[in-house]
Amino acid sequence: MKRITRSRPRKGIPAIATVVTVTAACLLSGAADPGGKAGGKAPACPTAPSDSFWHAPVDGLPVHPKSDQYVASIGATEPLHPDFGSGLVEGRPFGIPITVSQTTVPESKVSLDYAEESDTSGYRIPPDARVENGPASDGDRHVVVWDKALCKSYELFDAERQGGNAWHAGSGAIFDLRSNALRPDGWTSADAAGLAILPGLARYEEAAGGRIDHAIRITVPRSDQSYVWPARHQAGEAADSSLPPMGLRLRLKSSVDTSGLAPQAKAVADALKKYGAIVADNGSPWYITGEENAGWDNAQLDGLKAFKGSDFEAVDASGLQQTPDSGAVAPR
Repeated sequence: MKRITRSRPRKGIPAIATVVTVTAACLLSGAADPGGKAGGKAPACPTAPSDSFWHAPVDGLPVHPKSDQYVASIGATEPLHPDFGSGLVEGRPFGIPITVSQTTVPESKVSLDYAEESDTSGYRIPPDARVENGPASDGDRHVVVWDKALCKSYELFDAERQGGNAWHAGSGAIFDLRSNALRPDGWTSADAAGLAILPGLARYEEAAGGRIDHAIRITVPRSDQSYVWPARHQAGEAADSSLPPMGLRLRLKSSVDTSGLAPQAKAVADALKKYGAIVADNGSPWYITGEENAGWDNAQLDGLKAFKGSDFEAVDASGLQQTPDSGAVAPR
């Protein structure tokens, strides 16, 4: 389970630790079905608005002029890798777990290293919220909480529970899942690109239903010191225009045959064709992210590893932008 921990340039601002006290007095309910699609109805709390860039098809958009350069820099011969599944790898769970709040959340304390680019109040992080790769992980340690009562996502990077209801994190962000508002320009989130993590995760229930209707989060080994809409932040190690910027959209080529894949893998591959992947962080090449879930069949997902970088192309998605500070796509 190879992973490269990202770097986070901060425009010369030193890290500042703050403590945030949050009172959470709302009873959260309706979490038994994380996707909210029981009975075929639309979710009461979606992971993103229907007109969000996450849900925008990109299979008909033009190929980016620098597609070949970007693919080569990520790794044309490197295999696609689903960085999620069931069970353990090297003794740890893998994927990003989604904690769905379903009880009253008590007052919480969250300390933040990068408070100047983080949301500093309003978190409702349950004390038992799950941490990416487990509580002993030395990786990115994301925490993602889906508050379905208030329809918000609370997301932390490098999170660690400090006892009781206290948490420490490198950075954090709160997303109103019914809003297309982007974070302030130049701000990170729990992801290097400043985007929400929850909407970009491949979720088991979607794949089990045969359809994933959104773009998927992806990492690249090195990125340029730039970002393109809808990203809000860069974490590049070099100013090199041959490297992908944060926010770049990639898609599996239409010519790639996915017909022989098992159902779970096919749902993921079809989403990569229609909705693509969004560069959200630095990490291992062509690592796509999904939720940690016991329902995944790892043998099925392994079929995705037959694809490689050269099966992808970068997309010019600039035509989707309606306004710079909104994630809503232009009417088409």
